[in-house]
Amino acid sequence: MSIGVSIKLQWQAHGVGLPLPALQSALAAGADLCAALAADAPLELLPGKRALVPCGFAMALPEGFEAQVRPRSGLAAKHGITVLNSPGTIDADYRGEVKVILVNLGEEPFVIRRGERIAQMVVAPVVRPVFEVSDELEETQRGEGGFGSTGKA
Repeated sequence: MSIGVSIKLQWQAHGVGLPLPALQSALAAGADLCAALAADAPLELLPGKRALVPCGFAMALPEGFEAQVRPRSGLAAKHGITVLNSPGTIDADYRGEVKVILVNLGEEPFVIRRGERIAQMVVAPVVRPVFEVSDELEETQRGEGGFGSTGKA
């Protein structure tokens, strides 16, 4: 079972004409984000380099929600293109343009054109933690076992 939430979007001048973020299948969790580059100015992302790619819109997430910007698996698997700060977090009080930090971990240059689907955005509820200092923590089977302690590293 999924819930719907209404999110207001506001196009930036360079985003007008692009499709809205969209879920691509009936049970998809992430809505695809498109590059809002000028039609005559594609972006060549060289191997090992990163770029901040605009999506052409700002949005107003409802209080109690966040949006996570994540890689598209096809771009990662086929070309080594991923979201550098994955998942990137968009807070409910942010009103600036949505942008994606892409990095090319592949071996070939990758060209990003206007309207190309570059990432996906998952909207999720937020749990606001209340931190409390304690002299003791409950014991667990794992204990202080860290990186790689629960299986093959």
